[in-house]
Amino acid sequence: MNTLSDLTAAPERTRLTRRALHKKLRDNLVGYSFIAPALIGFLAFTLLPVLAAFVIGFLNWDLLTAPTWAGIKNYAALLQDEVFLISLRNTIMWVVYYVPASIAISLILALAMNMPLRGITAFRAMLYIPVISPLLAVALLFVWLFNPDFGLINFMLSKIGIQPIGWLTDERLALPSIALMAIWKNAGWNMLIFLAALQGIPRHLYEAADLDGATKWQKFRNVTFPLLAPATFFIVIMSFIGAFQVFGEIYIMTNGGPGYSTHTLAYYLWSNAFKFNKMGYAGAISMVMFLLILLVTVLQNRFFGRKVQYDL
Repeated sequence: MNTLSDLTAAPERTRLTRRALHKKLRDNLVGYSFIAPALIGFLAFTLLPVLAAFVIGFLNWDLLTAPTWAGIKNYAALLQDEVFLISLRNTIMWVVYYVPASIAISLILALAMNMPLRGITAFRAMLYIPVISPLLAVALLFVWLFNPDFGLINFMLSKIGIQPIGWLTDERLALPSIALMAIWKNAGWNMLIFLAALQGIPRHLYEAADLDGATKWQKFRNVTFPLLAPATFFIVIMSFIGAFQVFGEIYIMTNGGPGYSTHTLAYYLWSNAFKFNKMGYAGAISMVMFLLILLVTVLQNRFFGRKVQYDL
């Protein structure tokens, strides 16, 4: 049987419950208001374009006439398209050239820039300048450096008796040469991430290793590198994603040539969409790129992500 105190306490509990719900709702609205710009940007510039590309991949559309349904014909045509297969091979080769070398050089630079030397801050800034430099300016600079007739690199090689090399005109060297430029430009970004991770490693771990008589290599292998795992995992993921989408360097420096030696998936996608007005075919290529990047990312997360330790 309800007592008088229970009957008077029930409305009070109801008011407290409503007040708590209002406070929770207000807090949620404040939180959502903070993430709204990023969420709207993601929906407008990422999710919706991906969905649109998926739909367009099943259409015949030249931007001038009404689109018609093509089904899987665009995807079937990709398997018979020699240029697409060459572009796919070149993209994989670019990943092989670019990602391991870029990460290794960035790590070496970070280790060097972490040394307690006078003026080290100025050197860090110098190494980061290429990152903030416009891609167009850097690419044109390297086009001049790689020029077979009056480029600085061939001029220096001629002084030691080496004949001019067609860095961007030789089908075997064009893609690795562009990769060298991309590594030079982007190494500072990964270096900065590695440097931040290095400075977050507790000093007492190195002191303990010194007391045990560990060499520099043993300290790097057993202390530094394992504790860099979160930063390394992030850099590897982002480097692979960026490498599969390489376009600007190719467009500026070689325009896909010589022949098809520097055609990549992103460049072939652009060519079909905006040179040949084959939007449906370009949409199919974009979905292949999307699935390829998704597959590589999932595999990396599955086999390496679980081994990453985020706490000391």
